[in-house]
Amino acid sequence: MAINKVKISSDVELKDRLVAINRVTKVTKGGRTFTFAAIVVVGDGKGVIGYGLGKAGEVTAAIAKGVESAKKNLVKVPVLKGTVPHEQLAHFGGAEVFIKPASEGTGVVAGGAMRAVLESVGITDVLAKSKGSSNPHNLVKATILALSQMRDAYTVAQTRGISVEKVFKG
Repeated sequence: MAINKVKISSDVELKDRLVAINRVTKVTKGGRTFTFAAIVVVGDGKGVIGYGLGKAGEVTAAIAKGVESAKKNLVKVPVLKGTVPHEQLAHFGGAEVFIKPASEGTGVVAGGAMRAVLESVGITDVLAKSKGSSNPHNLVKATILALSQMRDAYTVAQTRGISVEKVFKG
């Protein structure tokens, strides 16, 4: 996943989106202690995405920590005309995701954690299916892994040292 890592400058506007929040209870002889874990996705809507996990005693502090963590591991993703360049399958833990390009006007056909990631990255038309585990941690990671493995025609042509036309026509 470190292939497309990007560094951001401070002038880039990243929007954060809360994916899931989890209340964790620790029982001691003094009583119950509650802490919160928040999974947050940040994106600029133009192909840059990152995720983070924040843990704290309060929900707002956990979200803030998650946002800071997400800004540290950003990935560049190819977005072509509001959709993805090709089909992609990815696994992370028990979660398996399948992402497929869609025609204009389809919208984001994806559930929960996948929807948050796809909308934050700036994809407007896509078909997506999650199989296996519905754990939001692994779903977010699998979705970002699938997106980071995608390559557009220009990147393929550059890697092979041929023209973009030759990529399509063979």
